[in-house]
Amino acid sequence: MTNRVRAWARRRPLATDAAFAVALVLVEVAFLLLAPRELRPAQLWSSLAWSALSAVPVAARRVAPWPAVVAALVTLAVLAPLRHTPATQGLAFVVLTYTMAAHRRARTAAAAAALLWVPVLLANLFVPPASAVRVGPALLMLNNLLTAAVAYAVGRAVQARRQSTRMLRERARIAEATQRSLAEQAVADERRRIARELHDVVAHQVSVMGVLATGARRVLRRDPDAADEAMATVEETGRATLRELRRLLDVLRTDAEPDADLAPQPGLTGIEALVEQVREAGLPVTLRVDGPPAPLAEGVALAVYRVIQEALTNALKHAGRATALVRLTWTDGFLAVEVTDTGRGPTPAADRIGHGLVGMRERVALYGGVLRTGPRAGGGFRVYARIPLESAGAVPA
Repeated sequence: MTNRVRAWARRRPLATDAAFAVALVLVEVAFLLLAPRELRPAQLWSSLAWSALSAVPVAARRVAPWPAVVAALVTLAVLAPLRHTPATQGLAFVVLTYTMAAHRRARTAAAAAALLWVPVLLANLFVPPASAVRVGPALLMLNNLLTAAVAYAVGRAVQARRQSTRMLRERARIAEATQRSLAEQAVADERRRIARELHDVVAHQVSVMGVLATGARRVLRRDPDAADEAMATVEETGRATLRELRRLLDVLRTDAEPDADLAPQPGLTGIEALVEQVREAGLPVTLRVDGPPAPLAEGVALAVYRVIQEALTNALKHAGRATALVRLTWTDGFLAVEVTDTGRGPTPAADRIGHGLVGMRERVALYGGVLRTGPRAGGGFRVYARIPLESAGAVPA
């Protein structure tokens, strides 16, 4: 309810301030009626008329602040020679001082305050108002100075608080927009990572299945047992592919859905099985490990596994009749991964870079390593990755 009233007041400042001016007049009426007879003015109705006239500038304090200041000075110029000062007039000066201080810049507000109160001080000095209580000009001037200072200080404090609130809201809006942007970026990065994972898994497994199916079809009539063994491998490879797809796509599930059984991430221990699988698919692969192995972080081990998987998948696709070599070299400061083949290599495509090579490069760069790919001098294709063990989180054996 309070917020609605404030919103209505902001939309209709003239009506709100006019009601405020009427309230000031009613306050003075109440004081006059409750005051003792000796303190009441001789001409009550005339005093109430002057009080209403003095409250008029308050009604225009926001829609026309400078004309309201001028109108207040006019009422002072009219009533000061008569030595009559309605309470509404003093309240109007206080309200106008506060309004200018709260809604205008410091220089403008100070100029308006001086323009309002200097004539008041001069009137107190030369034509002090007639009152039942005798008060000296010095006390009147001090009282008005304190009143003006308090009204001005309160107005400036309100303006500072309003500006601070506005700045905090703007900062909150910017922070919220930044947070939303970061969240969207994180979602996009995660989706790209999943796409790379899907590419690595599906491309390799489907390539193996295709090669095995082709071999099974060729030997089906002359060697049914070999064809049956190849098709069994295709079946097992297809099931493994589905399991990995289910695991990778599980990150897209909502909290309301049941959790899937997650298989462990492949790492260095899975390289031998990977090489054996590619060997069964028809590409002779040799695995060589040089140097004492050191334990790696799971993310680095996964990156090494995916690099080898992608390189062997490309060899299956493009090498043709060839052999391949997977070599892991452990040194004091680096782990070198090299996959070479003796085939014809991929078909050149100057305007296109495969997702697999991009994914390998990003994986290796994530751990401070470098990746080099390209044709070998003696024929075939070479993939070489070098990852520093310190950034990989390895502890020398």
